[in-house]
Amino acid sequence: MWLAWAGTLAFVGLIELTVRIGILPERFFPAPGTMAVTLVGQFASSVFWMALWNTLWTWAISLAVAAVLGVGLGIAMGASRYVYSALRLIVEFLRPIPSVALIPAIILVIGVNFESKIVLAAFAAFWPVLIQTIYGMHDVEPVALDTARSFGVGRIERLTRVALPLALPYIATGIRIGSAVALIIVVTMEIVVGVPGLGELILIARQGANVEVAYALILASGLLGWGLNTGFARLEARLLFWHPSFRSVTP
Repeated sequence: MWLAWAGTLAFVGLIELTVRIGILPERFFPAPGTMAVTLVGQFASSVFWMALWNTLWTWAISLAVAAVLGVGLGIAMGASRYVYSALRLIVEFLRPIPSVALIPAIILVIGVNFESKIVLAAFAAFWPVLIQTIYGMHDVEPVALDTARSFGVGRIERLTRVALPLALPYIATGIRIGSAVALIIVVTMEIVVGVPGLGELILIARQGANVEVAYALILASGLLGWGLNTGFARLEARLLFWHPSFRSVTP
């Protein structure tokens, strides 16, 4: 862990140095120290906290929708080869579509509002959750299922008491990846369309040529993403401590 922090500090120090000695023009690339001070100054603004709340609230709803739909459909496709065969081509067709490319269509159908952010972010976050859930269900050891079957355990119980618990690490990873994707799409939508949130503040700062504030808000978005990812990783390790893949993980 200390190597990660050392590498990060060295990188930040290098950027600070290149800006201070003029290699990078401070007009376009504020020094990290300047960004940090500007970001701390934003903490005193209620506008910042309202924007942060808008972004987080949209992210949470989008991720919840993606998790429910992705896990539900993933279990169905992973547990039944008939469902998998019926839906595989549809999934393979829709999954590669860039979420950002759907912005014009979503605006046309839904409008520029809170709901449009949710739909786009949920669509983007849905795919990693779905794919990881399918992988998890397919990776369940056949021996475990055969053993349960030999003891007279029914199909539904084999799914809920054997297959699903063994697939949980995959599902948790999918939700964690979906969390990052949802945040990226939410902030992107706010920047491109101008709906309330951190992205809208970045857009306003850019339009006003306030470079330091724009970079400070970008830094805030990055720190938010890092914090959410770290939180999910620690939560995985704590909740799935019983699984072999997490027994050596120290949260």
